[in-house]
Amino acid sequence: MNRSGQWWTGDSPSDLDEYVTMFSSQTYTAQKVVHAACASCGSDSFTVTFDEEEGCAVRTCASCGDAKALLDSDEYLDDATLEGAECPCGGSVFNTAVGFAFYADSSDVRWVYLALRCTEDGVLGCYADWKIDYAPSGHLLQAV
Repeated sequence: MNRSGQWWTGDSPSDLDEYVTMFSSQTYTAQKVVHAACASCGSDSFTVTFDEEEGCAVRTCASCGDAKALLDSDEYLDDATLEGAECPCGGSVFNTAVGFAFYADSSDVRWVYLALRCTEDGVLGCYADWKIDYAPSGHLLQAV
């Protein structure tokens, strides 16, 4: 991971792990990071739409077009106004990961962070984050 420029950049999707952990360290630190992979073709490159206010996001595979609502987003999409993620370079295809912060002494998720790495220039960013306010919520780790 390179932090020397205006934007932090990474050479690979794994750089999202360190980035989201550092990004979240001032609030609820992400203790686990799960990377997205397309269930249909295995690709790790997606366009992403999200609504931070509603707490939802959808990833669409850049290779095969398969779309998946992340986490529990299906429950919130009817009220959402989704906007497309865009890198400062104008790129719109990303490696996608979600950072998870947990309640103390629990496997229940407290907060999630939508972390993206632009596949064009490697710029890293946390595009949205929101609270998870129900339990049990450990199943969300399998819904990235």
